[in-house]
This record gives sequence, structure tokens and C-alpha cells, in this order.
Amino acid sequence: MDQVLFPPTRAAGLAQLARFQASTGRVYSGRRNYDFGPSDRSNVSMLSPYLRTRLLTEEEVIRAALQRFSLSTAEKFIQEVCWRTYWKGWLEHRPQVWEDYCAERDKAYAALEKDGALASDVAAATQGNTGIAVFDAWMHELAQTGYLHNHARMWVSSIWIFTLKLPWVLGADHFLQHLADGDPASNTLSWRWTAGRQTQGKTYLARASNIEKYAGDRFAREIGPHWREGLDRLSPDAAPLAGALPPNPVLPKQAADIPTEPFVLLLTEDDLHPLSLLPDSAKPVAIAAMARPNLRSPKGAAEPARAFTQNAVLQSLASAGADLGCSATIFNESESLSDQMIDFAAQNKVSTIVMAQSPVGWMRPVIDGLARDVEAQGLQLIELRRDWDTQFWPHATKGFFKLKKAIPNVLSRLGIVD
Repeated sequence: MDQVLFPPTRAAGLAQLARFQASTGRVYSGRRNYDFGPSDRSNVSMLSPYLRTRLLTEEEVIRAALQRFSLSTAEKFIQEVCWRTYWKGWLEHRPQVWEDYCAERDKAYAALEKDGALASDVAAATQGNTGIAVFDAWMHELAQTGYLHNHARMWVSSIWIFTLKLPWVLGADHFLQHLADGDPASNTLSWRWTAGRQTQGKTYLARASNIEKYAGDRFAREIGPHWREGLDRLSPDAAPLAGALPPNPVLPKQAADIPTEPFVLLLTEDDLHPLSLLPDSAKPVAIAAMARPNLRSPKGAAEPARAFTQNAVLQSLASAGADLGCSATIFNESESLSDQMIDFAAQNKVSTIVMAQSPVGWMRPVIDGLARDVEAQGLQLIELRRDWDTQFWPHATKGFFKLKKAIPNVLSRLGIVD
């Protein structure tokens, strides 16, 4: 039976944060790599879908950890929160990497139509029918729940690429179809990292001993003594996939300031907490929201991911309308966003539309098109970047170490630590 792991509301995210708050110190550091299975996720925060949509912000999650522990004690938890920021900033500096991924993905899907054997192998992998017991179990879990432990994601991607020898872009796309926390930056760049395309020459290789150490108890319980079936097929070594070095980093475009004139607010799945985005003095005339979960893949979104995204948008829209005291409208997914937005602005007698900055990913072309269309009608679209991103993204030009080193200073500048 399918499991609903993530109720799609901010209240549910806050409740989960409260439950995990006491474990954000050394408990998390010591236990986070273990995959105990769907019945026991007590060692990980389970906050990723809420952070991905910013139903919870990175800042408030880290503040919660620091209410219980010192910066040094909660260091590992804070670093893991910042990994998501790092991936977003890294891709923001290199949007061509996302475009290249999409082009390579589409080419790989086209190849499946001509190669029956490859199509059969990909189907066996996505359906969890490879004969590698642990891989198959993870693929069934992903389909049923919309979630995998981060360590399992690494093992799955490695087996997909180096053992099953399938196109990495199709594995990455399969994850995006299913993951409730599916994120264009974190997902794409993590798969690139496994494949050796992110850090040139360095791959991640799944090993039976590592799986046994961190997930063996789970599979012994769930599958029985035959859980190791297929592990002898794991690749003993892995050569990085061919690929060019990343382009030189460029500074992300600066977002505009909050307008002084009346405006309407647009919510998307990239940022669903306008109360922490807008200053108290800025009140929209009306709020609209759009949900486009099927844009994440040519195959759309699987049910757990689709349901979480659509319901999170709807719930956030209703809450924002109530909190800000204005009307709330959901745009039709099958109609033109630009046409609906232009009509919405006219109905509310405003010429300014405000939204949180949409990062590089499947929503970015939609927002770029919207900006062009509303400008042609004499309207303006203003994207606001959060201080968190403004402070952290400049440190995401190289490897994670540069950003990790900057964490204490950035948290100080943001007023999170003294």
C-alpha cells in the first residue's frame, strides 16, 4: 500500500522539525548514514520536501537546531542543510549544465525508441526487476513512497550507472518523476557527482560491504537471508563518464527590491512561504499560485511527487490568503500562465507582479516566458531573492568546501549566530 510520508502543509513540516530538533546534534552526526528502512526514519530529519518547496526555510530549520545545540555540535546537520543551498547556487552559476542535462535526457529517451534491448533494461531497472535484491527494493520503495534515504540514492545511482550500465540521465529523470523532494539542482548534480562528471575524475562506487554496514540489518529483516542476492554483480571499479568540465562560473542575476506600488503575488513550488519573503509593510492586493509538477520530466510526475507538489501549492495559497487578508486564486494547469497572469493583474488593477526568485530548473523557462509576455503588456515581473541565497550563493562557485568554510560567517551576517 502506498504511504503518505509528507503531509503537504507548513504545519506538518513544523511538527516534523519539532520532533527531530533534539536529534540535530551528535545523534544525527552518528546515525545519519544508516538506512533503517521505511518503518524507521528516526535518524534523518525527513524535512527535505518542506525545504525544497520552502514550506520551511533553511534559516528557521538551522535556528531550531541552534536552539538546542552549539554550532560545533550541530555542525553536520547544518552542513547537510547547506548542501541543498550549495547545489542550487552552483547550478545558478552554471545554467548551461541544466540545459545540457535536459538535452542529453531527451536524446536518451529518443534512443530507447530505437533500441529494444536498452528499453527493456531500463524498464527492468525502473520497475525494480533487475535481480539485484537491494536495488529492486529501493526502486519499489521510491515508487510507493516518493522518498529514498540519501545514502540509498547514492547506491542506486551507482548501480544504475556502473553495474546496469544505463544512461545516467534516465536514472536522474526517474528520480525526478518520483521524489517528493525532487529538485533540479540537488538531483541532477548528485547524479553527475556519482558518474564522475561533477568533480572531474571522481566517481562514487556502490560496494557490498558499505551496503551491508549501513543497510544490512534492514534488508536482513525485510528480505531475509537472501538479501545479498545480486551484490556480486556490483562493478569492482568505475571510470568517470565522459564529459566536459563545467563552464566558468558567472554571478547570478540580482533580483529586484520589493516595490512600493500595489502588486499581486505569484506563488510557485520553488517558494511557498511568502510571510518570510515579504517585509511586514508589503501587502499584496491579491495572490495567485501555479502548480506544474509534470514539467519536471517528459514523463510527468508520479503520484507521490505530483500529489505533494499540487497540494502543497494549494495549502500554501489558502494559508497565504488568510494570513495576508486577500483573495487567493489557483491558476489552471492546462491554460497559458501568461494569459491567466495578465488577466489576473488587470482584474486587480495593478501593473506589478511579485514572486520569489525561481532558480535554474524546469520552472525557469516558464518564468522567463512569463516575464517577456507581461512586459509586452506594459506590466513588470519582480523576482525577490532571499537573503539566505544572496549570502550563500557567491560561495558556490567551486567545491562544497568553500561554502562549508563560510558557514559560520554567513550565519553571523544573517543574524542566526552571534
